[in-house]
Amino acid sequence: MNRASQFIHNFLTHRNVTIDLINKIEQGNYDFKPTETSMTAEQLVTHMLTSFYKFATVVKAGDVSPLMAPIEDTETNLVKLADKYTSETISLLESLTEEDFDRVIDLTRVFGANLPGAHVLQMAYEHEIHHKGNLFVYVRAMGHTELPLFVKR
Repeated sequence: MNRASQFIHNFLTHRNVTIDLINKIEQGNYDFKPTETSMTAEQLVTHMLTSFYKFATVVKAGDVSPLMAPIEDTETNLVKLADKYTSETISLLESLTEEDFDRVIDLTRVFGANLPGAHVLQMAYEHEIHHKGNLFVYVRAMGHTELPLFVKR
């Protein structure tokens, strides 16, 4: 199994749980936030989905510019948005070469370091895991008690 395939496998063990959690958020709860300073459920989910996609785009492009570009998406259904960005992210990850994983990218403006593509993807992976934990709290606070495990193999 090449690095892209292995990474996709690991990505999906967490993304599939994220999707299960998103499926529990009713449209009437998109504005829910556990505290005044928290993101809304919609903002959190959108941030998770688009951030991973942007990180993967940075690795493919070999520069930071995709991370800085705003994403304008008119989809308002979080389940459809998750399907779209998961599919697009997988396609992007499938297109990565060994050279993309190894290429050092200048991320000093954002993260203060030059990092190989593999490290950028690891950061995306860890970012998703972090926010998936947040999403568990949101969904539980919405009253859901039947929740998935933290990974889905």
